[in-house]
Amino acid sequence: MILQPAALALLFAASLNALLLGAAGLFALHLLARWRPEAGGEAQIGLERRTHLVSSVVALSLWPALPLLALFVHTADASAPFFTGAMCAVGSLKANAWGLPALGLMLAGFFLATAWLVLHRLDALGSDRPLIRAKYRLLLVLAPVALAQAALLWLYFLGLRPALITSCCGSLFGPAATGVAAQFAAMPEALARPLLFLALVATLGAGATYLYGGRLGKTFGLLAALHFPLALAAIVAFIAPYIYEQPNHHCPFCLLQAEHGHAGWVLYPLLFLGTAAGVGAGLAAAARAGSLKAEAPRLAATLARLSVAALAAFGAAVVAYLGRSNLVM
Repeated sequence: MILQPAALALLFAASLNALLLGAAGLFALHLLARWRPEAGGEAQIGLERRTHLVSSVVALSLWPALPLLALFVHTADASAPFFTGAMCAVGSLKANAWGLPALGLMLAGFFLATAWLVLHRLDALGSDRPLIRAKYRLLLVLAPVALAQAALLWLYFLGLRPALITSCCGSLFGPAATGVAAQFAAMPEALARPLLFLALVATLGAGATYLYGGRLGKTFGLLAALHFPLALAAIVAFIAPYIYEQPNHHCPFCLLQAEHGHAGWVLYPLLFLGTAAGVGAGLAAAARAGSLKAEAPRLAATLARLSVAALAAFGAAVVAYLGRSNLVM
């Protein structure tokens, strides 16, 4: 195991998050079986009090857990010099069998956590807790993901050995590679570029329509979700090579390094923020409870503004990186 301070902080935070969400998941089973708001008895009142406490604990656990994905990628990237053959986070993540699965679960956990926080906020705004069942059903998905995240992180970091020989990012994104990442890298720019910008324009258009006309809220959330994988594919297919000014270098992780201007730390936060806020806006716009008639559209509009601003900034950053590149493809 490589005992970096960032790795220890990550393991501690993920383990604490898994412990809290695991306990909350057990409570969710109890609540979904016994929640009877029309009963009004002593048992129901006691359950409502415990629900308020558990929901607050889950929210306090999830907010600090949101940056764990970025911390994990940063830690993997900083660990690359310890492994022969590694040039970036890819080499560190491939140092054993648990790195890439852990990254995938943390990616899923990030968006599940943001969706839960939006539902929790909406539920708190309603006088009759209209989304209590929805958010605790989602918690039953989120809790196992958090437990699996913590387990995979422990397996990954405990299994790291500095003497290991690993592979560079070319093994995932190079011409001889196979798999989804290699397919993204092999996507022609003539296809990837228009797909990205069409998806971005459609998403921003739906967001503007919702903000100024009150329509297409759910469509905006769906388009924000669909734009995300297209944006990742575009980064691998053509954005990264333009930033590196090397037509065969497609790695999305090398963008995080200083020699490339930390471009990844510009692009990825904007993309993740815009996607999470856009999906949250769609969830809020879809709320139909009577007690949320005024509050849900207000929260949806706030999230939509944040999403549109972040995705527009992401698009502007992409255009700026492409415009200043000396690469001709």
